[in-house]
Amino acid sequence: MSLVFPHTFVPWFRSVAPYIHAHRSKTFVVAIAGELIAAGKLNTFAQDLALIHAMGIKVVLVHGFRPQVEEQLKAKGHVSQYSHGMRVTDAIALDCAQEAAGQLRYEIEAAFSQGLPNTPMAGSQIRVVSGNFITAKPVGVIDGVDFQHTGLVRKIDAIGIRRAVDFGALVMLSPFGFSPTGEAFNLSMEDVAASAAISLQADKLIYVTEVKGIPLDITDPGSAIDQELALADAEKLLAALPNPQQPTDTAFYLQHAVKASRNGVVRVHIIPFSVDGSVLMESFTHDGVGTMIVDEKLESLREATADDIGGVLQLIVPFENDGTLVKRDRTEIERDIDFYTVIEHDGVIFGCAALYPYPEKHTGEMAALTVSPEVQGQGDGERILKRIEQRARAMGLKSVFVLTTRTMHWFIKRGFEQVSPEWLPEARQRKYNWDRRSQVLVKTLA
Repeated sequence: MSLVFPHTFVPWFRSVAPYIHAHRSKTFVVAIAGELIAAGKLNTFAQDLALIHAMGIKVVLVHGFRPQVEEQLKAKGHVSQYSHGMRVTDAIALDCAQEAAGQLRYEIEAAFSQGLPNTPMAGSQIRVVSGNFITAKPVGVIDGVDFQHTGLVRKIDAIGIRRAVDFGALVMLSPFGFSPTGEAFNLSMEDVAASAAISLQADKLIYVTEVKGIPLDITDPGSAIDQELALADAEKLLAALPNPQQPTDTAFYLQHAVKASRNGVVRVHIIPFSVDGSVLMESFTHDGVGTMIVDEKLESLREATADDIGGVLQLIVPFENDGTLVKRDRTEIERDIDFYTVIEHDGVIFGCAALYPYPEKHTGEMAALTVSPEVQGQGDGERILKRIEQRARAMGLKSVFVLTTRTMHWFIKRGFEQVSPEWLPEARQRKYNWDRRSQVLVKTLA
């Protein structure tokens, strides 16, 4: 049994806490390729998803079954037929798909029923709900190819799914849909997941797939993964790619991610199941492990609101405790929150600063400039400083000043000059702590 060391576990757990708070009560649609199950990774994946569920996140799980259907067809001596990147589902293939779906639903329900002591599932009680949530329509005939029982999603019963997840259930959707006449259609997992996420206006759509994400260099599949792709850039990339034929083609998952992002799903992720714990790492770390497609850059520099008080406190308290910042109580931050600028990523605040104006001397104090250790060195501090300077100019101020005991050289490199504490506005001099002996630095605004 491995030891858990407080000096590593406690800081790590605290670093995860902002994501737990940010994601609580949100809705995630998680889509898994059938290859994940074929690779024997279902049990560990179920454990990870159970943890996400236990954190108060509403989960809709969509499973694929490509390799399982292939196995059924092979056993019956039937050859698969594909066209336009879709399976042609004849009567035999439909029968195989129904058998595969039934078996996988059984296996998935069994995986979420685990509860052995000394396992991540100990004490968990997850109710898996499935049913006829999907209305489908036939693909029909395309370029002379009759797709027979292959279908597309016509409608998702979002109200029914919402009721189930609001009562704490995990909703499982198989890639099957039914027409109003009761005819069954074989659907793609990717289409079902995107349609469900759009109908639910899910906070996240996560494809857990056989690919690592979208490569930075599409001509080299082995190149590094693009961690964050703006929707506009994803659309340009998709337009330049050939129509996908295989799930490993770059455009295969990207086309569905773009569709979901265009239709209101703010964050769509494509991550590999080959990385153990990938769904946890993508959801609860800053950089994740795959590609995230967003309608706009998630890193947002803006003025703070009352909703940011908790995030600001969580960010600055460790720096107050080690003496880097002067202590401020919650009441003071609540009162002054309108003075703060914050920088956030994926709903988590990673940097902040406040601007306190002294109009009688045409200057303002930049206070509580803080950047999370997790992202230091990436330029966030400089971006916040520039925003503070912009706010100061908009107020008609001619300069900004800071008081610091440890970061004097950082400010000097950015155009600040040291002055005597007597330079401070009279109101600020009265609050100056001579015991702390903070350096006073001033920057004249052009």
